[in-house]
Amino acid sequence: MEKNQIINEVNHIFKDVLDNDDIMINESTTAKDVEEWDSLNHIQLVVAIEKHFKIRFTTQEIQNWKNVGEMADCILQKRSN
Repeated sequence: MEKNQIINEVNHIFKDVLDNDDIMINESTTAKDVEEWDSLNHIQLVVAIEKHFKIRFTTQEIQNWKNVGEMADCILQKRSN
């Protein structure tokens, strides 16, 4: 699986969890760029992403993400292990 494919799948999760079909994320997208992406929705997004990709993130990993690209890198790393 490639990073672009992961970001595309994550984008669908964002649209579903945040109930906004207009959301278009990319590698540099941060919570500041998406109006609905607050701290409560962040938890829901992480849980939905973990379920979708059948992985688990550590608290440290989640706190270290600066943007969607870093989240996708983390997903890629976990999927390759």
